[in-house]
Amino acid sequence: MTSMAARGRGVKRPLAAAPPACPEAGRIAAGTFDDPFAVLGPHDTAEGRVLRVFMPGADRVSVIDGGSGERLGALSRVHEAGIFTGPLPEGVRDYRLACRGGAAEWQTDDPYRFGPVIGAEDEHYVCEGTHMRLWEVLGAHARDHEGVAGIHFAVWAPNAQRVSLVGDFNMWDGRRHVMRRRGSTGIWEIFMPGLGAGVHYKYELRTHGGEILPLKADPVGLGAEHPPATASVVRDLRGHDWGDGAWMARRGAVQAVDAPVSIYEVHLGSWKRVPEDGHRPLSYLEHAEQLVPYVRDMGFTHIELMPVSEHPFDGSWGYQPVGLFAPTIRYGTPREFRALVEACHAAGLGLIMDWVPGHFPNDAHGLARFDGSHLYEHADPREGLHPDWDTLVYNYGRHEVANFLIANALYWLEEFHVDGLRVDAVASMLYRDYSRKDGEWVPNIHGGRENLEAIAFLKRLNETVYARHPGIAMVAEESTAWGGVSRPTSTGGLGFGYKWNMGWMNDTLDYISRDPVHRRFHHHQITFGLYYAFSENFILPISHDEVVHGKGSLLTRMPGEGAQKFANMRAYLGFMWAHPGKKLLFMGQEFAQGREWSHQTSLDWHLLDHPWHAGMQTLVRDLNRLYRGTPALHQRDCRADGFDWVEAGAASESVFAWLRFGEEDAPPVLAISNFTPVGRSGWRVGVPRPGHWREVLNTDAECYGGSGSGNLGGLHSEAVPWNGREHSLSVTLPPLTTLIFQLDV
Repeated sequence: MTSMAARGRGVKRPLAAAPPACPEAGRIAAGTFDDPFAVLGPHDTAEGRVLRVFMPGADRVSVIDGGSGERLGALSRVHEAGIFTGPLPEGVRDYRLACRGGAAEWQTDDPYRFGPVIGAEDEHYVCEGTHMRLWEVLGAHARDHEGVAGIHFAVWAPNAQRVSLVGDFNMWDGRRHVMRRRGSTGIWEIFMPGLGAGVHYKYELRTHGGEILPLKADPVGLGAEHPPATASVVRDLRGHDWGDGAWMARRGAVQAVDAPVSIYEVHLGSWKRVPEDGHRPLSYLEHAEQLVPYVRDMGFTHIELMPVSEHPFDGSWGYQPVGLFAPTIRYGTPREFRALVEACHAAGLGLIMDWVPGHFPNDAHGLARFDGSHLYEHADPREGLHPDWDTLVYNYGRHEVANFLIANALYWLEEFHVDGLRVDAVASMLYRDYSRKDGEWVPNIHGGRENLEAIAFLKRLNETVYARHPGIAMVAEESTAWGGVSRPTSTGGLGFGYKWNMGWMNDTLDYISRDPVHRRFHHHQITFGLYYAFSENFILPISHDEVVHGKGSLLTRMPGEGAQKFANMRAYLGFMWAHPGKKLLFMGQEFAQGREWSHQTSLDWHLLDHPWHAGMQTLVRDLNRLYRGTPALHQRDCRADGFDWVEAGAASESVFAWLRFGEEDAPPVLAISNFTPVGRSGWRVGVPRPGHWREVLNTDAECYGGSGSGNLGGLHSEAVPWNGREHSLSVTLPPLTTLIFQLDV
């Protein structure tokens, strides 16, 4: 096939000397002209084929053949700001521009010689709000167009009068590369020949009122500069050969409600740092080498990452993202983030990512007033301003915005094989009056407080991602009593797979933080959670939120001193792992971090030199292995027939006993928690079946830092009716201890 370049090389006729007129020259030079493709580049006119070029800083511009490099002739300068024009020989399609300004000489391609990239079908789906691979249309992408390699840029800005691409390649001059408006779609695009991955860029937008907005980062940019710099960076995601097919095929079973799910929550910037290199955080690749084996050894099934979308402020921990499509460069490139995900999958670990569709910061380079209008956010601050975080709220009722967010969720699932998304701050999305006083919120069309648009968005989100990726897990951080969060949308639910049990967390932490002498008066805080424990598919979260803002670490919230603090914490973790619901523990708590978490420093790994801290780590490892290997502790986590109270009324002694059941062939499990520092011998507990009940875990064991008191490995039942059962055990209860027994079969 003959290329355009080859066809053009047959024409050697020089350019004519007489320059054609360019009536728009003044507006182009001033940066007020919004349709440069109608003027610049090659155009057929009544006088023949004409080439117009805007090249500020050039004194002379010549046209050279793109294939042979032969000079075809010089253009004439028709405006002092740098507009050149002249006839272009017929048949010339592949050309370059040779420029001279003062002592400098350079060659460049002409982006205005290229036709559109985005097709009518993509335009239709973008306008309709149903383009589920939006990141492949908008943003910056390396590609070949009309036989030339370059980068295609596209952005949605329907209310802008002009949108320009700026970067180092054009001295950040918004007049040089004004983009092509795509009719009524609101999309602007330009193909830039010769550019490649790694280029820094932003968009300059001019409103219809003539205001030049602060330079904007790309809303669909796949990369960003290191903060505090804010430019977008071109990243090429093509060509990755995924090797995790076996994991992807089975992850649905690994994340199901009848599977053991134990999650280690991580902030990548502070899990571990490198003291020899200025205490910098580990990279994605270093986390793949160090974090992944550690989590696997600890027996967790999943890693949950606090947000890795690009964010300007370290202190937001990622919860105020600006670049939703850009893995933060703090720890490496998108390709290196993919390597971390693959390392998780190779180790048999799922990776869940915190995702923030509830709000976004008002940084000038971000989405706020993106094209001079309230494009992504509500215009009315009673709807569009989040009072808790001084952030902006997405307009979920605008179909393009909902499309932007849903496509972003799919982007992480498809381009990075993330196994699930934990959706942050769902409660703030569901209620229009969330954290607002009377008069500070707008009722819905029925006069109610429910945010109908956000509810519809969440349902559509979950329907879409589960339909396309059935094996993933969508998790809601939802702190109210909203019904059906983790129920199918077909039955009126929101469609999530799991919900964080915030009520359980608040009640039980309040209970365990009290002096044991007062716990008898708060007995209900342990039992109340079982009234609703099976209304949702719950995850029990001891997350980062519980170890910040003056709360201290989990250890410091325990009453008492020294060994008693550790005993309380061990008993609490044993209670948590034996309780119905999947598990989540924030990093550092597995070895009883002593101080409150800080995003600026590493975890205190040196504490593992102390036997009490090392014992806590051993306990968590053993709890995970017991949970994973004991069907009765996980198969019916989300079903009422998997739980039965044995003793829920011993308030004076602060003792609780309950049974856990798996499927029919699974041996039952008995768990007992003694939340006082008083040891009890001969404590009788009813059991459902006779036989030998093996003590499979004792949080007071010496290997965990306890006293070693217990039941010598197990007990035989006696035909003594107790707790409404025909058989019972006579148990030794060490102080501040959780015991777990399993029936030998």
